[in-house]
Amino acid sequence: MTVPIFQGDAVKHVHYDEVESKQAKEAGAEGVEVRWLISEDDGAPHFYMRRFELVPGGRTPRHTHPWEHEVYILEGEGTLYCEGAERPFRPHDVVYIAAQEEHCFLADRGIPVAFLCLIPRRDD
Repeated sequence: MTVPIFQGDAVKHVHYDEVESKQAKEAGAEGVEVRWLISEDDGAPHFYMRRFELVPGGRTPRHTHPWEHEVYILEGEGTLYCEGAERPFRPHDVVYIAAQEEHCFLADRGIPVAFLCLIPRRDD
């Protein structure tokens, strides 16, 4: 359980390392930790924010889903697979991935990677 610096009805303010990190369990994920920084548990009605951390050689699974997401690369360099092509990424790159687009992130440059991923709330 995280201990917020400040949390009220409309505000959550914590340092990211106070949010529990969990190993990604999806098939195809290797060396990936995820922190749900902002989620439904915080009262967020429309968008969620996650921090992904990949060890050197780590990768998110190649996958698709019916929602878009936006990604901001915080640190590290690697390869983004999207639209059937591979593209390098580096810190401070911004990535938009449309719904139903197959994609994955690879930490294939021998250094850790961290990025923020924002997704809409899904009512499954």
